[in-house]
Amino acid sequence: MHKVPKSELDARLRHFTSEMDKSCPGWELCGIVGKVNMYYLTGTICNGLLLIRRETGATLWVRRSYERSLLESEFDDIRLMTTFRDIAAEVSPLPDTLYLDTAHATLAWYGLLTKYMPFKNVLPNDGAMQKTRVVKSEFELSLMRQAGGTLDRLLREGLPPLLCEGISEAELSVELFSLFMKNGHHGLNRFTSVETVLGHTAFADGPLYPAVFDGASGIAGLCPAVPIIGSRDRFLHKGDLVYIDTGFGIEGYHVDKTLIFSYKTPAPDHAVTAHRHCLELERMAAQMLRPGVRPSEIYDAVISSVAPEFRNSFMGAPNRTVPFIGHSLGLYLDEKPAIARGFDDPLATDMTIALEPKIGIAGVGMVGSENTYLVTESGGVSLTGRQSDIIQLD
Repeated sequence: MHKVPKSELDARLRHFTSEMDKSCPGWELCGIVGKVNMYYLTGTICNGLLLIRRETGATLWVRRSYERSLLESEFDDIRLMTTFRDIAAEVSPLPDTLYLDTAHATLAWYGLLTKYMPFKNVLPNDGAMQKTRVVKSEFELSLMRQAGGTLDRLLREGLPPLLCEGISEAELSVELFSLFMKNGHHGLNRFTSVETVLGHTAFADGPLYPAVFDGASGIAGLCPAVPIIGSRDRFLHKGDLVYIDTGFGIEGYHVDKTLIFSYKTPAPDHAVTAHRHCLELERMAAQMLRPGVRPSEIYDAVISSVAPEFRNSFMGAPNRTVPFIGHSLGLYLDEKPAIARGFDDPLATDMTIALEPKIGIAGVGMVGSENTYLVTESGGVSLTGRQSDIIQLD
């Protein structure tokens, strides 16, 4: 078992409380209930509550499993709880306001908490947490570099032998997932709203299917109740484009990459032209991934450079597009900031950003590229290998 080092946890907690001091002067008590935020600050995920008191420090209260948390975490203060009454006995007097990661706390959960701890106010600490997590430490970057190198290798070398005439999208996804697991994948792709396996594995115009989340591509999935993995009824044929947009994670940390393959027949000329245009736009955006540059500036520069003939299908199916070209990522695949209008806080060194310019072509499919980049003084440095033309498979 690889634990998050105590020095790393201590630095994260200091950074978070510093961000709280900036955004919420006078705060006294913070609660963390979201499992990813809890993992980030303690190195374990549990049924419980992390309480951070400005004057006396942080305590991880664990209902289940206390023993597991002791095995996994180097966090200083881990205590057993049976109900929130146990915490209330230790936190007295209560401050008027609890700062909580409200994006992850349900009303039902909050009702149980306030039965024993009746705060007058609850305010969000989500902004401070986002600012804390967005700049990656060397510990985090080492995992993302490992994930990026592995993903690039598996898509280029491991995927092509899995493709055969008549395989379904669902079957290919299963084979690819097995390959990933044998090479260190942590077993899921974690988004802020859902946990899935893989990403989008689709043939021909399959990626133009309406998506269930805010993304350029979609897939039909297994059925309306399970819109993931890929279709059992869409099969690979000669001349199809194969669209692979997937994350890969090691010990919680994700990278994201897209490659396009053409099966046994060269891709149509207009698809190649559109794809290479996306590569140019990705290179432009990557050069702008420097500290001090605003994400909205990058978005505007790329959008103004999209060729007129692609504007109604840039970042989606024709006339059904999304208003971003990239996103931060780490413990989630879809973190903030997005590379989009409205994100005006400047980038900082050691942020990680996935850039994904794509174009949907009716009757053909989705072309384009995606790689995960590290923000540096000299521009974005890819963690997931090089760009590629559409890769023809014989």
